[in-house]
Amino acid sequence: MTASASNISDLVRASAHRGPKHVAVVDVTTANSYTWDEFDAAVDGEAHRLVQAGVEPGDRVVVRLPTGPAFCVAVFGVLRAGGVLVPAGPGQPTRELQRLVADSGAKLLIGDGAGSDAEVLPAPTMEPGEEFTAVGGGEDLAVLGYTSGTSGSPRGAMLSHRALLANVQQCAALRPAPVTAGDRVLLALPLFHVYGLGPGLLQVAGAGATAVLLERFDPDQALTAIREHRVTTLVGVPPMYSAILAQPIERLREDLATVRLFTSGAAPLAPGLLDAMHQAVGLPVYEGYGLTETGPVLTTTLAAGVPKAGSVGRALPGVQVRLVDTDGRPLDQDEDEPGTGLVAAKGDNLFSGYWPDGAHGPDAEGWFRTGDVGYLDEDGDLHLVDRANDLIIVNGFNVYPHEVEQVVCELDGVAEAAAVGVPDERTGESVKVVVVLADGAELTEDAVKDHCAARLAKFKVPTVVEFATTLPHSPTGKLARARLRVPLA
Repeated sequence: MTASASNISDLVRASAHRGPKHVAVVDVTTANSYTWDEFDAAVDGEAHRLVQAGVEPGDRVVVRLPTGPAFCVAVFGVLRAGGVLVPAGPGQPTRELQRLVADSGAKLLIGDGAGSDAEVLPAPTMEPGEEFTAVGGGEDLAVLGYTSGTSGSPRGAMLSHRALLANVQQCAALRPAPVTAGDRVLLALPLFHVYGLGPGLLQVAGAGATAVLLERFDPDQALTAIREHRVTTLVGVPPMYSAILAQPIERLREDLATVRLFTSGAAPLAPGLLDAMHQAVGLPVYEGYGLTETGPVLTTTLAAGVPKAGSVGRALPGVQVRLVDTDGRPLDQDEDEPGTGLVAAKGDNLFSGYWPDGAHGPDAEGWFRTGDVGYLDEDGDLHLVDRANDLIIVNGFNVYPHEVEQVVCELDGVAEAAAVGVPDERTGESVKVVVVLADGAELTEDAVKDHCAARLAKFKVPTVVEFATTLPHSPTGKLARARLRVPLA
């Protein structure tokens, strides 16, 4: 990656200059591929199209496209034009999309904008346009990544060009490097998620590597793509590795023969997955940890070069991680008995606070408390033991219980509801809701699920609905969700 990059789209321009004929993007669905020179020209064309459509520096632009070349062109085109990228899931319910557009004040939406108030532009093409000089960079806002707040209301984390470029550099400084120019990286993650966007797309652009794009993960299609396109690096999440391991071992050893590196993030790896992958194909899985607010990667087992079951590794070069108490004071680490505390981080990769006024960002000394709880072992590796605010992680996506509970309580006859995460072999966790009905009210499990499916993203919809006469509360009246994670007697 060029150290002189100021705007994130400079990564694409630099890769085009270094290796103009090197393949930048392969679309598995269509079998089309584009060189870095062609891709850079397409980004120029998109930036020009957006400026003609009225985008001015700082304007928010929602991109709501599936993983594919058009999404990649739109991302870098928005940033080169000086706009602020607001990624949105292509399957996001209309109500959530409307809320995102309204809160961000987006002027334009690229892709499927049904139900939104923003002006809608069709997906970009790969046709080149006139060369376009990047607008803005540095501390200018680049990405507004929406993540549910503790209240359940989504909040936009303000990520500057500086923060995202810093994280690309921090990851690239690892040895072995997660992505090099010679790598062919399978991206089967949702690229609108910060994990797919940062360690995936931006890391590929920074290295001048090749992105092999699969619109959605399917183990059979993924293994075929890895073999046919000679993929060397897989950026994954735990459910992907579980699905891969369910395939015949003979196929795994044949189809994964070109892979040199497996990485995982967005949710904890199950203890047995590390050993199972190593036994199956002779390669470890390196696990990382981060948040939207941290651009996103904070730690990885790549930092020490050795995967460790239960650990998310050490801080990236240029990142500091420490444990603090609820007042933000650093914990004294006893070597014999490591203390558990809130994880706090410091580095150039941190966000600038929440939209629109930068509230609740890093403190005066540059530290940000993540809300996750963990401890450092004798080697200095971080272990996460709990999550503050009862966060549920489904396939790497954050679900805050309060958001689900609010939707369930819209139903007539619901007196109270609680949402918790329960183990799920396929997605890591799934959402369970426990509902208390008002006297005389009647409601079915299917009615609750259907109501939620019409108002929430698919990963937030409860897979289990239970009914109870009361919900457990603490002496101070706070809902005690932990007691609800086991089935009701």
